[in-house]
Amino acid sequence: MKATFTIEPGQLPALLAFARIAAHGSFTHAASELEVSPSALSQTVRALEARLGVRLLNRTTRKVGLTEAGAALLARIEPALVDIGSAVDDLRQQRARPAGTLRLTVPQVIVPALLEPHLADFLAAYPDVRLDIRVDSALNDLVSEGLDAGIRLGEKVQRDMIALQLGGAQRSVVVGSPAYFERHGTPKHPRDLQTHNCVRFRFSSSSAIYRWEFCEHGRWFEIEAQGNLVCNDSTLLQRAALTGIGLVHTMEPIMRAALASGAAISVLDDYLPPYDGFYLYYPSRAQLAPKLRVFADFMRERLNGS
Repeated sequence: MKATFTIEPGQLPALLAFARIAAHGSFTHAASELEVSPSALSQTVRALEARLGVRLLNRTTRKVGLTEAGAALLARIEPALVDIGSAVDDLRQQRARPAGTLRLTVPQVIVPALLEPHLADFLAAYPDVRLDIRVDSALNDLVSEGLDAGIRLGEKVQRDMIALQLGGAQRSVVVGSPAYFERHGTPKHPRDLQTHNCVRFRFSSSSAIYRWEFCEHGRWFEIEAQGNLVCNDSTLLQRAALTGIGLVHTMEPIMRAALASGAAISVLDDYLPPYDGFYLYYPSRAQLAPKLRVFADFMRERLNGS
């Protein structure tokens, strides 16, 4: 059950004022701590007593003391006021110190190249931050699903989101193993893929199979590639291409090491120009949580060099 509060508007500050007067035994000292005038503080307590219908403080020219009713009230409210103060202090510390769980949604294709290489360093730099990463390709509703931020291609990010580019422009590649090309030849144009075995990605969210995208004379178009392996795990598809099963359409950074070593060969490069890359995005808020702010700064420094 939710707690029911019966404190009237304005009563909590008055109770706090009463507690500080009792602690100091002085209106003057309490007023100085609360940064109000003694007369204003006296008026606040008198109004509280009037609402409660009981005297809380005995006042003389030399001393301020608790009545029996005042002592009973203070004993009840003081622990609660301490808890409230601690809660506010904790919140202030969290604003200054990154802490808590950062919930992210990211597509699987970026995990090996853009995210995984930096996780250990980020967690070591911010030990009070916990990462909760949801790997999927769906365009999640961050607010309704309790997510702090996501990473997606710029074209997929909703217009009402704050978006920070990570890693600059990207480009895709079509790659296969040297053994595959020795057996099947090399495609010269995307339409030649109809005679090749292509390992294809299926989106978990929609079950649709990704249509391979190319650009010719400044115009992007899609090819419905064919092949004997379909999977919703992009890492498996990349490994399948390296073992000679077929060709894969994937991000260039993921295959960079294999291309450099000769374990993979790229084709159709003329039809795969750079495109707008990935963005960290989050709802527009006046106060950005420190845990998200440091993650954004860290990833931009690592991927953008700034």
